[in-house]
Amino acid sequence: MDKFFKITERGSTVRTEIVGGLTIFFAMAYIIFVNPNMLQATGMDFYAVMLATCLSAAIGCFLTALLANAPFAQAPGMGLNAFFTYTVCFSMGYSWQQGLAIVLMSGILFLIVSLSPLRRHLISAIPGFLKSAISAGIGLFIAFIGLLNVKLVGFGSGVPALQFKVLDEATGSMVVNSAGILCLIGLLITAVLLAYKIKGAIFIGIIVTTIIGIPMGLTSYTPYDDFSFAVLRETAGKLSFGGLTAVEGGALTLVTAVVSFFLVDCFDTVGTLIGTAANAGMLDRKGNLPGGDRALIADAVATCTGSLLGTSTVTTFVESSTGIAEGARTGLSSLVVGFLFLLSCFFAPFALIVPSAATAPALIIVGIYMLKGAVDVDWGDFEQACPAFLTIAVMPFAYSISDGIGFGFISYTIIKLCRGKAKEIQPLVYVIAGLFILKYILGNMI
Repeated sequence: MDKFFKITERGSTVRTEIVGGLTIFFAMAYIIFVNPNMLQATGMDFYAVMLATCLSAAIGCFLTALLANAPFAQAPGMGLNAFFTYTVCFSMGYSWQQGLAIVLMSGILFLIVSLSPLRRHLISAIPGFLKSAISAGIGLFIAFIGLLNVKLVGFGSGVPALQFKVLDEATGSMVVNSAGILCLIGLLITAVLLAYKIKGAIFIGIIVTTIIGIPMGLTSYTPYDDFSFAVLRETAGKLSFGGLTAVEGGALTLVTAVVSFFLVDCFDTVGTLIGTAANAGMLDRKGNLPGGDRALIADAVATCTGSLLGTSTVTTFVESSTGIAEGARTGLSSLVVGFLFLLSCFFAPFALIVPSAATAPALIIVGIYMLKGAVDVDWGDFEQACPAFLTIAVMPFAYSISDGIGFGFISYTIIKLCRGKAKEIQPLVYVIAGLFILKYILGNMI
């Protein structure tokens, strides 16, 4: 084991790698509850998605461990699951079965790029500030979803407003928004835990909030006596490639969805790998991460596998940094995380105990983490400030991640052209901006 994973060579120990793996798992275990809670809004079976989440995460971790020998864990990504639910399914009009097919297509595209020299050109073609703005925009978007899920923010009067009282559909009277209040309690608890740098703070926050929800009448357990792994049949292999061009916008909408999935997954993974490894001193003299290319391949394969099992895009989790901070330096830690995700499959019947009011704080907290990407934008340079702002603002305001990406690329391209800096724009940026322009023009003509 020591020789295979090069544990001693990298200055680590088996114990350190195991502790690192445990730390990473508990830092990202919230996805076990949050992902199915998000995707079930599309009509997908909660338990099936939970199993798909755990299995795809385990596969991604095993691939990263064995192919790349890197201490990075994978699972269905936050932001990408929101894009799947609220943009691809709700906004673009695809069914969840078609959405899974689109995820598979994006995963195959990612795999092709990861195996080809195009990978390096793609990463360098997109301006760094736009990558950061996309991450920040997604953070704001999923935080907004967290507030909406517990009706803490609503549009009852036609304008967004805080709602500490909501309409009880059963009685027709206004009642206290107990879900919103529980969300705020959970948010504060999680924030305090994070401020104290408690490991697994988000996961602990979900559990504590769920317990507090018991006397509030928001946490309950409905036995699921017939639970078995056979429930995975509800989503596994249910991809549908029929009618993908029948939605508004036709083929361009399909291309936009595939490219958006691909771009977000690619930049999220590359940013996590390079950023985390740099902070830990894991890069070589050329600034490259040993095994980084194979980690991208593992990510792409896991995304394809996840779509076949029945979940949204699998990506590399930034929470991997918690284990690396504990000293993890090899794939053994990723292997540990993978086994823990497999073990989690057997606790699926208890997952529905967790109310949405307990997972909403996790969405908001993750949104806070992702919003820090905005600091990488030079807000004093309007060539950056305008595209970055539009990217960040349009995502929550238009309720669409892809529209935020589109507005960012289009505005960046136009501003550069008007400034006489056409040569500074990479060809790929022209292609992406052009696709979005065509989508908007044709979409309004149909």
